[in-house]
Amino acid sequence: MSDTQTLALDATPAATEQPRRRPRPGERREQILQTLAAMLEQPGAERITTAALARQLGFSEAALYRHFASKAQMFEGLIDFIETSVFTLVRQITALEDSAQQADDGARRAARIVAMVLQFGERNPGMVRVMVGDALVLEHERLQQRMNLFFDKLEASLRQCLRGALQVGGDAVPTAAAQVRAAAMVDLLRGRLQRYARTGFQRQPTEQLEATLALLA
Repeated sequence: MSDTQTLALDATPAATEQPRRRPRPGERREQILQTLAAMLEQPGAERITTAALARQLGFSEAALYRHFASKAQMFEGLIDFIETSVFTLVRQITALEDSAQQADDGARRAARIVAMVLQFGERNPGMVRVMVGDALVLEHERLQQRMNLFFDKLEASLRQCLRGALQVGGDAVPTAAAQVRAAAMVDLLRGRLQRYARTGFQRQPTEQLEATLALLA
C-alpha cells in the first residue's frame, strides 16, 4: 500500500465524523455541579479546590469561571438544588391535609417530612456534606447561613404540622409542645446526617427510623 493510499484511508473517517454537539444552555453548569457533588462523596473531600474540580472535568479553571463567578457560587448552586428538592416535597406532604383531620395526621406528616429529608441525604451523599456544613468550612459565611436557614424552615414546617395535631388532640399548650417536638426532630435530622457523613456514608441515616420517630411524634 502506498503512502498516498494510507493518507486517503486515514482521511475517510474524518470526512464523515459528526460535528461536535454544542452544549445546550446551562448544560455545562449542570455538569460542573454534578461533578462537584460526586467529588464530595469521596473520602476526605470536604475541601475541594477549583483546580481539582477543573482537572476532574477536563476543563481549565478559566473555563469554570465562565460559568460561575466563584467557588462560593458553585456551592450556592448545590444549595439551590437541596432547597428546591426538599421543600417541593415538603409542600406535597403538607398539602395532604384531610378536612376530616384525625389527631395523628399532623404527627404523621411531620414524621414523613423527617423521613423524606433523611432519604434525600441517603441518596445524595455529596449533598450531605453541604447540608451539615463540612464542605462549607473556610467558604463564604453566607453559605453556612443559608444551610442554617434551611433547617430553620424545616423546623417551622414540622412545628405547623405538629401544632395542628396537638390542637386536635386536646393538648393544653399545643404551640409550646409543637415547638419542642419540632426542634427535637430537626436535632435528629442534623445528627443523623452528620453521622452519615462522619462515618464515610456507612451508617445509614434512616437506620431504625420508624421506631425513633414514634418516640418523638
